[in-house]
Amino acid sequence: MTAPVRPDIAVELAADLASASLALAQRFSCGATMWCIAPALTPHAQHIAVEFVHPVIVGKRALPAVALTGPDPLGQLRVSANTGDVVIAVAGAAENDVRAVMRRAPAWGVTTIWIGNGDRPTPGAADHVLWLDDPDPRLPTTGDFVLLYHLLWELTHVCFEHPGLLVPPAQECTAEVCITCSDEGRLAEVVSVAPDATATVRTAQGRESVATMLTGPLAPGDLVVVHAGMAIGTIDEDDT
Repeated sequence: MTAPVRPDIAVELAADLASASLALAQRFSCGATMWCIAPALTPHAQHIAVEFVHPVIVGKRALPAVALTGPDPLGQLRVSANTGDVVIAVAGAAENDVRAVMRRAPAWGVTTIWIGNGDRPTPGAADHVLWLDDPDPRLPTTGDFVLLYHLLWELTHVCFEHPGLLVPPAQECTAEVCITCSDEGRLAEVVSVAPDATATVRTAQGRESVATMLTGPLAPGDLVVVHAGMAIGTIDEDDT
């Protein structure tokens, strides 16, 4: 027998849901696809995709969402997700496949949402974290997770009722040096390595060629920091 769905939502979680819903509405309005993964909880990924694909009520829009259920979610997302898309994951904070995806999301230019319970991911591990602090391992099999992504789905449609919210405000450069548009360090994922000390990398802006003299040997899938056309350092897979 499963536990009943909790009737209350903590204030902090409600705020997180509102923020994630607005971000989703903005992304969908710009043509995003949402990719759903749950390596150890496949039915949740499928359920989320089904909810978003069918309209919340007659006359509302269907939203593009796909559940990826194969054995290699990282590889599937690497070839599927495009800049501007969304990845939503249902998993514990220690799920290695999800952690690897979240690390690379800034290099892919995708927005991330992470749903789970128990120990929380490292702050900043995902753009939006919808978390239940109850560590009970049975919690994912109750209605609690379903409640979270049902609310996310419904609130996203509520945001569509306010068109003025759907376009993020443009950032205006007023300072002499602007961190938004300057060539600051950016996260990139190595796509291929050439013998002339260069590599092709993927960033949120697309693919580009960078020099690799400062990093030493690299391999496809490595994470690097790129600045001024050069890879200036590597990111350890254990850094979260």
